[in-house]
This record gives sequence, C-alpha cells and structure tokens, in this order.
Amino acid sequence: MASILPGYNYDIFISYRQKDNKYDGWVTEFVENLKKELEATFKEEISVYFDINPHDGLLETHSVDQSLEEKLKCLIFIPVISRTYCDPNSFAWQHEFCFFNKFAREDTFGRDVMLISGNVTSRILPVRIHDLDPEDIVLLENELGGKLRGIEFIYKEPGVNRPLTPLDDEKNNLNKTRYRNQINKTANAVKEIITALKKHDQQGGETAGGSIETKSIQRKYRNTKAIIGLFAAVLLIALGLIMLPQLFKSSDQAEKSIAVLPFSNLSNDPSQEYFSDGIVEAILNHLFKVGDLKVISSTSTKRYKNTRLSIKEIARELGVTSILEGSVQKIGNNVRITAQLIDARTDAHIWSEIYDKDLSDIFSIQSEVAQKVASELKARLTPEETDLIRNATLTTNQLAYDFYLRGNDYFSKYEIFPALDMFSKAIEEDSLFTSAYAKRAIVHIFIVWDRLEGWKGHDVKAREDIMKGLQLDPESTTIRFAEAVADYHLYRNYEEALGILSELKTIEPNEADLYAYTSFILRRQGKFDESINESEKSIQLDPFNATYIDNLALSYELLHRYDDQIECSRRGLSLIPDYSYFKEYIFSAYLDKTGDLEIATKESGLKEDEIRYGVFTFSLQIEKVAYYGIYYYKGQYDKLIDFIKMDKSAEIDQLIYHPADYELALACYLKGEKSLSKIYADSAILHLKEKIKEMPDDDRLYATLGKCFAFSGDVEEAIACGQKAVDLKPVKLDFYQGVAKEQDLMEIYIFTGQYDNALDKIEYLLSVPSWLSFGKLTIDPVFDKLRSLPRFQKIIENAHK
Repeated sequence: MASILPGYNYDIFISYRQKDNKYDGWVTEFVENLKKELEATFKEEISVYFDINPHDGLLETHSVDQSLEEKLKCLIFIPVISRTYCDPNSFAWQHEFCFFNKFAREDTFGRDVMLISGNVTSRILPVRIHDLDPEDIVLLENELGGKLRGIEFIYKEPGVNRPLTPLDDEKNNLNKTRYRNQINKTANAVKEIITALKKHDQQGGETAGGSIETKSIQRKYRNTKAIIGLFAAVLLIALGLIMLPQLFKSSDQAEKSIAVLPFSNLSNDPSQEYFSDGIVEAILNHLFKVGDLKVISSTSTKRYKNTRLSIKEIARELGVTSILEGSVQKIGNNVRITAQLIDARTDAHIWSEIYDKDLSDIFSIQSEVAQKVASELKARLTPEETDLIRNATLTTNQLAYDFYLRGNDYFSKYEIFPALDMFSKAIEEDSLFTSAYAKRAIVHIFIVWDRLEGWKGHDVKAREDIMKGLQLDPESTTIRFAEAVADYHLYRNYEEALGILSELKTIEPNEADLYAYTSFILRRQGKFDESINESEKSIQLDPFNATYIDNLALSYELLHRYDDQIECSRRGLSLIPDYSYFKEYIFSAYLDKTGDLEIATKESGLKEDEIRYGVFTFSLQIEKVAYYGIYYYKGQYDKLIDFIKMDKSAEIDQLIYHPADYELALACYLKGEKSLSKIYADSAILHLKEKIKEMPDDDRLYATLGKCFAFSGDVEEAIACGQKAVDLKPVKLDFYQGVAKEQDLMEIYIFTGQYDNALDKIEYLLSVPSWLSFGKLTIDPVFDKLRSLPRFQKIIENAHK
C-alpha cells in the first residue's frame, strides 16, 4: 500500500529488535493499537510497514538495498528503542535506523521539518520502552546529532524497568503515564508531521525541509518584519516608550504586581536563615506560575533584608504595587509562618495569616500562601496554574528537604562544592527527589563551565542526574530547566534549549532566568535584537540582578552601540554601586567611541590601577587581582613588564587563556625586544601544549599558542593555530566566542606580518558585532605596525564616520 504522498511506499516504518517482541508480543500489540488510533486520527488511511519477522538474522551477504530500501522510503520512521536496540552490530540499528537517518537527511523534505505551530521536529519518532544505559544514549544522540526525544512507554516502580502495557495502573507508575494516552500522543505526533509534510508538498517546499526556512520565506519574513518593525518603532517613539532608562524605571508599577521580601528568621539561630529564605523561594516559585501577575525575583528583593526603607520606597524601586512580608520560626519539627500582604500605594494590609504546622505540612503552607496572594490581588488563576501550585510537593522526607534548602543557599552564594554536597545528601535521603537531581545537575554543569578544580567528568554526572530526573518526573519544570542549561552550556544544542525555555515560559511566565538564558543563547546565535529583547524582560522581573544588566551592556558593546552601553552601565551602577564591572564598561565604551584614554578614565571614574585592556567580559574565572591597562595604553612597557613579573597569575575567562609568559612575550614584542619576546613565548608554548593535552578542544589555548608561535618566529604554526581556534569555535557555532577567535586570528596576522589578511579581518570585524572599534584601532599598540598603511588609515577614517 502506498503512502498518502506520491513517491513514498509507506507512511510509517516500524523498526524493532526481535527480542523485544518475543516475551509478550509487546511490539505487535503496540502496532495494532497504533493503527486503531491512526484510524481515529486521520480521515485517510495511513500505511504502516511492520515486519512480524524482523531482520536480525539476515546475513551481510544479503542485499540490504533490494530488501529494505523501498520499504524504508517512508515519511516517518518509528524505532522501538529498548535496551537491546542500541547495538551497532544489530540489523535494525545498522540497516534501518542509520539507513533512514541518512536517507531522510538527503530527502526532499529533509530529516527535520517545521510544524504548523512553528516548532521543529524530526521524522524519526522514537518510542522508548526501557530506560537506557548512558552509552546507549550517547550512541543514539551521536547518530541523531542532538538530544534523544520521543514518546515513552516505560513502566517504573522501584527496581522495575519494562515496557508499559494497557493493563498497567498509571497510579502505580512512577512515570504517571497511561498506555492509552501514550498511544494517542504517538498518533498525534504522526499527524503533526504528516500535516507539515503535506503542506510542504503543496507549497513547493516553503514550509519545511533540511534548512527549515527557504530563501523565499526568509525574504518575505524579513520584508514583513521590517514593515511591522518600522511601524512599531514609530508608534513606540511617539509614545515615548523606547528610552533605555524606562527599562530600569521602577515607578512604572504594574497594576497586579508583587515583591516578596525576605522573611524574618525568628528561630533565635542565625544558621537557620537558609530555611526562611527557602520558604520565600518556594512561595515565589508558585507565584512565578501566575501569568496574570508580575513577580519580582528574590535576587532583587534580598537586598531589602534588614532595610530601613519603607514599604512604599521598596515598592517604588521594584516597580510593584504590593508587598508580601513575613516571618518564619522553626522549632524542632514545628514551624510557625506569618505572612501579610500590603498594598504599597496605601500601606493598607490586604491580608494576613499565621500558620502553626508540622514541618510535614510545609508544602501545603507555601501553596496556600501563593494562592491566597493571587486571589487577594484579583489575579486570574487558570485551572492549570492552580493544579501546578497545589500539587507541588517536592519530597515527603523532611531531612532531604532541609538538605535541599541548604544546597540552594550555598548555590545562591556560588559556594559550589558545599552546594553539591547538600544536594547529594538530599538525594541520599530521598532517591526520588526530582528537584534535587535537577539542582545537582546544574551545579555539575557550572563546575564544567567554569573549569573548577576537578571539573572533568562532571558533564557525565550532570547528564546522569538529568536523565534520572526526567525518568522520575518528565513534567518537572526544575528538571526541564536543568536540561535546557545542559543543552546550552555542555552541548551547544541551542535550538533544543530554546524550545525547552519557550515551553517553560508558558508555565512560569515570571521566572527571570528563563528570559536571561534565552538572551544568552540568542546572542550566541548572533540574533542580537531578539537577545536584547529577552534581556530586557529578565531585567524587568529582576531589576537588581547585576549579571542581567551586565549581559545587556555587553550586547550593546558588541553592537558598537556605545551610548546605550554607557547609559545601561550608568543605570546599573546607580542601582548596584559595588558592581565594579559597570565602571569598566563605561571606560570601554568611551575608549571605543573616542580613542581618548583621558576621557575614558575620567568618565568611568576608574583609577589608573583599575584599568585593564582587551575584551571586557564578566567571569568568575579571572584570577588577576589588579590590572595594568594604563601601562599598556600609554606604552610604558618597562612598568608593564615589572607588573606582570610581580603578578605571575594567568588571566582566564571564557574568551581568553593568557599565562603570564604570554603577557610578557606580548609586552616585549610591543617594546621591540624580539629576542626576549621569543624566550617568553617559547616558555608559554611549553605550558600551552601541556594544557592542550588536558583540554584538546579548547579554542582559547590554540589562539594564544598561535600568538606565541608568532612571537617565536614560526609563521606557519602561528597561522595554523589561529585558524584551528577559529575552526573549533566558528561564528556559526557560537557568535559570541567565535568573533573573539576571529579577532585573535587578526592579531596573529599582524604579529606575523600578514598585513593584507589582517586588514581583511579588521574590515570584517567592524562590519559585524565585535569588540573591535574606531577607538581601539586608534589607541591599541597592537595596530602600530599598520598605522602607516593607506588602507588602514582609510579604515580608521570610515570607522570614525
């Protein structure tokens, strides 16, 4: 029977291992039930290829092409993923899964298609019947080139890992899944894919395919977007709503808006502060789900602990109309929580309550407070929001919850390893504690991202925790967020992460981190306008979060929007005076604009010993305790060299890895002492080669190694290393880091005398978001070798316009 689309022999191909059908005929029953569900889902008949005698026994001498190629020419491939399916030596894996994956990628439609909803999915629709071993997931995801997604038919009880059957009670299933529902989900997923493919076929390839968007759609979308954007911009300007200060203006209070202040700890034990803070976080987590409210994050409200400001003053700064305050007193297994809701405009008490309960009731208290707040503020709660708030018990083990709260407290202070220990203890107490797995996974991810001591292997541990959490509760917002963080930080699966974050925003529309992470990812993709929009949303929900404002200032710098960068940094400095990076961004913006060191120093308020040079990025990894940019920009190289020798630490962040010997080699090169520069460069080369053995794919190491080879006189190796850094971190993979590698290669071209190549790179970097600017071209001594060249002079002239 043919497919509903011409040119295909079947609509669906079912792939499985014979072993998985022997015991109780699970695969056969699944196929029969799926066919019935498809009949109830589609008007037309959907053809399904299912071979009751699968091909595991075929020999290598048999003609795979003639046996299967025509049958595998189908619209959708459904592999039944089991503990035995992921076997490189099996027929199903080699000649069905891998074959279809290759066929679909080269097919007219492409393997990945855009659905009518705008989401993207794969024509490979896995059905999982077992939890898999980590190595099997790695095999699958390597072949797929991304995260394993699919529909689960797994029945779980402690010690049980088998396929879900129609007779299984969902109440006893730890996954809470019902066989009938999963069959329905499979049929609906098939319908979504086939509908998209039919639309694609009717419109000549304009809605789906390997590239997702064709040129015609991109062009049409850009034109439409430009017209709409122009109209919206004119309207916004007329309304006076696009001034940057408005982003931080807290007097513009939303009608239904709230901030939850830190609850007072009345336990007569300062060490119990983490518990009262944890109560506030839990209430906030509930309120984040109320779409009809604006809710401020605790990162911004913690600054009001022990404040002398009035409720009105706090509300004005945060831009809210109501304040929730309270206290917590924990004595043994009993807890007393008081809460009072205040109308900040009138100072009137809207509602108050005292809860005297056993600790085992802590989740019901948190849920009740959140619901009462929403009700008193006349916020509309949807049934879904109500269910999410009511059914939010994280664990029934009080000791596990206590460890969990301690872990959150440590992590909020970036005390990474104590946090890791607390989350591990929580899991030891309750092995089914999904949120503890999620938080521990995020800690593992940060250990890898910031390359903390002993970081190797923590990526695997993070993955294991996420897998476990998803098995326990695939709907948990905490574990889904951890999954998105892993997709971003560990795997660079940007589209996967954005998809999860987008979904979570519909569940927790007030969670600032969701918008911040979306902003981070969009910037990595080079989508700066969208990134800034998401960044602004994160700041509106967390106005005193220095990292979010820092993120926005960096985006403005990359876009060469220096006035916006200055305004953003000044506003950030007024809100968070002790955040020193804002002064550096002001310095950098003035230097980029003018090339005048005196103006930049004066306007930023930096002292001379606080000035550094190069790319300014926020990082917890920068090891230098003082800076020496003033010597660099003034050409005082002897002082620069003395300072570096005194402070032999490396400078490290996500864009650079500069050991002290490299810094010395650069200073000597700029001073004109080539022989001494070579000595330091050779020493740095030995160090960098050892680091590369430890981190063979680290683009920063190759970039710095290339510069050291340039100082050492090895032109060929220098350029090869610089190009290797670019290849490891290309702009198309990561715009944020990739453009920095392009700038590193530009410098290598200068150091090796490849001036035409260097000038090509300069023109490119000035034409895209980057850290290169008119001011840096004017003042940075790296460009001294180019200053007499007419082409360079012309570039500076054009950059100044």
